[in-house]
Amino acid sequence: MNELEEGTAFTPHFDGDGLIVCVTKDARDGEILMLAYMNAEALRLTLETGIAHYWSRSRKTLWRKGDTSGQVQKVIEIRTDCDQDTLLITVEAGGDGGACHTGRRSCFYRKIAPGGGPAKLVFD
Repeated sequence: MNELEEGTAFTPHFDGDGLIVCVTKDARDGEILMLAYMNAEALRLTLETGIAHYWSRSRKTLWRKGDTSGQVQKVIEIRTDCDQDTLLITVEAGGDGGACHTGRRSCFYRKIAPGGGPAKLVFD
């Protein structure tokens, strides 16, 4: 058996930019709240503090979720996928229980409408 896929060692696989994908879901109902990235420091701080930390690709900086929005994310569980290049964290969302910088609960508040022609976004 492959140690990466079947072993017990946590060896996260960061991409060429030093990042790992992190999907965040709500502990109350399992709704996906957001997708973000972590670098090694964000992951270390998340594990040490129990509060979600992420790496902002656009601002090129580390951030602790909730410092400006009040939506602090208390980590309940962290999972990794089979090849350890993606994380799934389950959180208790603070503040208004949201996660999106637009003020919405989830960053996934629009869906792509099916049909011919150019794709259009529909709000939930």
